Amino acid sequence: MPKILIIEDESAIRRVLVKILSEENDTYEVLEAEDGLEGIELIRKEDYDLILCDIKMPKMDGVEVLEAVKKIKPEVPIVMISGHGDLDTAVNTMRLGAFDYISKPPDLNRLLNTVRIALDRKELVVENKRLKKKVSKNYEMIGESKAISQIKDMIEKVAPTEARVLITGPNGTGKELVAHWLHQKSDRSGGPMIEVNCAAIPSELIESELFGHVKGAFTSANKDRAGKFEAANGGTIFLDEVGDMSLSAQAKVLRALQENKVQRVGSDKDIKVDVRVIAATNKNLKKEIEEGRFREDLYHRLAVILIKVPALNERREDIPLLVDYFTKKIAGEHGTGQKKFSEKALKKLKEYDWTGNIRELRNVVERLIILGNAEVSEEDVKLFASK
Repeated sequence: MPKILIIEDESAIRRVLVKILSEENDTYEVLEAEDGLEGIELIRKEDYDLILCDIKMPKMDGVEVLEAVKKIKPEVPIVMISGHGDLDTAVNTMRLGAFDYISKPPDLNRLLNTVRIALDRKELVVENKRLKKKVSKNYEMIGESKAISQIKDMIEKVAPTEARVLITGPNGTGKELVAHWLHQKSDRSGGPMIEVNCAAIPSELIESELFGHVKGAFTSANKDRAGKFEAANGGTIFLDEVGDMSLSAQAKVLRALQENKVQRVGSDKDIKVDVRVIAATNKNLKKEIEEGRFREDLYHRLAVILIKVPALNERREDIPLLVDYFTKKIAGEHGTGQKKFSEKALKKLKEYDWTGNIRELRNVVERLIILGNAEVSEEDVKLFASK
């Protein structure tokens, strides 16, 4: 049942609005507030699908209510109620985020049409946010072990915040999956997610890659080029293998985190950026700090939230689920029928020492699907999955 809040200091107008809405649709739940302060208090406590708000009120006027609601419940549409002398203000409230405005005394058809459209828009906004927070099938996190369940719970809590996250764990464990979950379940999911593999970029190019450069900054700089931080503006930047970043680049990343500004290589001009930083590493950064290879101040900036991804050997109970997932995925990629794994084959896979973690398991499953029997047996595993 849609909940509508009317914030209006004139009781006669309130009664008219309640009567119109209640008679038109008995599924509307209509509540009232006598002024802006009472309205804001109700909005803090309850969720509403639509707010009708007068512009001129004592204690707190409609513009102040609009600005407050946009901070508290930004997805809720607000329709302003304007007297004849408030029309200019009403138009200005549209620029501040009001959905629409209606004049006093309210025209029946205009009011009902506006209410219907606003409620439909609210439903679309909520559904859109829900869909955005669904994680793409390319980045599913498979597993029901205690360790994976704890990571999923932590992501649900951390993703909607702006907190920086440092993801640790051995190679091949799926640290990039955690990063994608954090982005796609965040309010930044509509923005870009830019990935940077710090280990794959030569140290002399990492600063240009991250912050961009201006023409002539170095020999091959033939034109101005934006960096990854600029490309991630409004979204998330994922610094994978951040422990391999040069000390010089670390200093610039620290400045970007402190001031939300970057400078292209060869320029002294500041460029403002709005970026959430997620980092990952397979190194022990505290040991790197002790040995002078990683800045302690940067570590504390990055590690507001720490998420440790376990090795596959620490979550062997997830191996049958992972095998089933990879079997379906690989069969789809190869355009072949899906193979089954016998119980003994799965038991044998659970006994292996998975030094390459999930990445290694995927390769082994693909090999067994190609070379194994119609039902992959324990003998197939011994023959084709041997180290």
